[in-house]
Amino acid sequence: MAAEARSHSQFALLRQRRFAPFFLTQAIGAFNDNVYRQAIIGLLGFLAVGSATTTLYASLAPAVFIVPFFLFSAIAGQIAEKYEKSRLIRIINVFGIAVMAVAAIGFAAQSLPVLMIALFFTGVHATLFGPVKYSIMPSVLKPEELTGGNGLVEMGTSVAILLGMLAGGGIFAAGHANAPYVAAGAVLGLAVLGYLMSRAIPAAAANAPGLRISFNPFPESLAMLRMARKQLAVRNSILGVSWFWFVGTVLTSQLPAYAEVHMGGPRLYLFALALFSIGTGIGSVLCEKLSARTVEIGLVPVGAFGITAFLLDLYFARTGTLPDTNAGLHAFLAQPGAVRIAIALAGVGLSAGIFVVPLFALIQSRTPKAELSRVIAAMNIQNAVFIVVAALGSLMLQRWLGWSTPQLFLALAIANALVMGWIFSIVPEFAMRFMSWVLVRSLYRLRVQGIENVPDEGAAVIVCNHVSFMDALILAGAIPRPVRFVMYYKIFDIPVMRWIFRSAKAIPIAGGREDPALMRRAFEQIDAALAEGELVGIFPEGALTRDGAMAPFKSGVEAILERRPVPVIPMALRGMWSSMWSRRDGSLGRMRLPRRLRAHVEVIAAAPISGEAATAESLEAQVRALRGSAA
Repeated sequence: MAAEARSHSQFALLRQRRFAPFFLTQAIGAFNDNVYRQAIIGLLGFLAVGSATTTLYASLAPAVFIVPFFLFSAIAGQIAEKYEKSRLIRIINVFGIAVMAVAAIGFAAQSLPVLMIALFFTGVHATLFGPVKYSIMPSVLKPEELTGGNGLVEMGTSVAILLGMLAGGGIFAAGHANAPYVAAGAVLGLAVLGYLMSRAIPAAAANAPGLRISFNPFPESLAMLRMARKQLAVRNSILGVSWFWFVGTVLTSQLPAYAEVHMGGPRLYLFALALFSIGTGIGSVLCEKLSARTVEIGLVPVGAFGITAFLLDLYFARTGTLPDTNAGLHAFLAQPGAVRIAIALAGVGLSAGIFVVPLFALIQSRTPKAELSRVIAAMNIQNAVFIVVAALGSLMLQRWLGWSTPQLFLALAIANALVMGWIFSIVPEFAMRFMSWVLVRSLYRLRVQGIENVPDEGAAVIVCNHVSFMDALILAGAIPRPVRFVMYYKIFDIPVMRWIFRSAKAIPIAGGREDPALMRRAFEQIDAALAEGELVGIFPEGALTRDGAMAPFKSGVEAILERRPVPVIPMALRGMWSSMWSRRDGSLGRMRLPRRLRAHVEVIAAAPISGEAATAESLEAQVRALRGSAA
């Protein structure tokens, strides 16, 4: 198992049938959507319809595409909840073929109204696919694979959008007379390819097969939005995803003007977009490595800070205009400050990927499975609102107040800092996990084994040896679900750490002789947490080890299980005895510095044990076996 954990890579999912066909299906869909939309723009130039008509259709197209998200997301969420997902994806792709057949007729006939009708139904197709796309992943991926799987999907989507825009624009770039027919064949052929790929997606059970579908979109949309607000962390993760779309909409809508005025020419737009898209893809796939294969929302503040920092740098990199407005890539790179602009654009994308992937993973892992598709649908409605507000807001600020593109980037950087500060203040878990992530990842190299033994949902007790003051933070960083740790009240009250422990809803406890009332309250809180289906983590030794050896487990764990016999997961920490946070060398009156920076630490979990059969003695033996000779 250790060798498997060390060699695992998220890219291995691309060789597995449970994930690869789905990944390729959604990537082909994103590619085709952008080939189609960019080809419509190319057709406008091909037909030389005039600037007024071009402006009309260019302004109309985004609205036509986004309207279905408001009208049909509620229905799409219910359908995705009720039916088996692989079959539903195939049906949606058959619908996509029909839509692209209409689009092909529009290209062949060079009819812009027909293409607008097809674009509307392309939006319907995207609306139907969205809830299935994100709700199928928890069905086919293990909890420790959610971050990596979402990272691959976001990377694939970013690259597919970029390549689709290049391909769609390239069809008409040469001005060949057959370009409309090439566009018709391309969009229809890609739709057929996406359907063929979807046929290889394995079955994924319906989340709520007994659900009765209501076709009235407005009350159902409100009901889904309320459903998405039930859990504070999920609600604000959805808000974070919508904000990601807000930032992305402002940035990408301004890139054409920024490239022309501040980079040296309109031909540099695609280069700027490529930097942002590739950066987003790299940031997305980095999340699994940075999170050590857990749903680590501590990365969200990292991404938020990066977005603001790189947007600020993009503003200060160049606020004036350039005299040359027809420069190519080579001429741009020869300009002073060009590399800084390129790094800033890629940095914003990189930070956006790091920001959004943990949010998707949290939504998928924390939302009840029977509600996930509808919560995703609610998120899509909110995303659409943020996209519209971003587009209209940018337009009004530029036309009414005369703001330049760099000024918009400056305002976006400030707004991002304020919005993220507000979210992190009302959901302390984000900031708490960030501090935990920084502390653990800066001091240790964390390796996790057997974490899949922690159940995805439902109550359970985690028992572990107690070596250092950092034990709870390390376990919290290794376990995908939130854990309510029971800890000695004096550790709970350590300055700075106290805020982290309180934010994590840790349960302080004292000995029966030391503070009977606190001990009684602790056991009541433990039982209440288990009754709510939460994970509770305890250190049954009752104190930190003073010599590196394990002490006998106390009977408190048996008292917990006697009241509520939930499954117990034995876990062990290895490598923490040499930490400055342990009691080693305590006789010298000081904490010991680590032997080397980022020492290796292991977290090992065994299979759950029935609460009825577990005893303090048997659990101690299990943890000793997991710990081995390493302290």
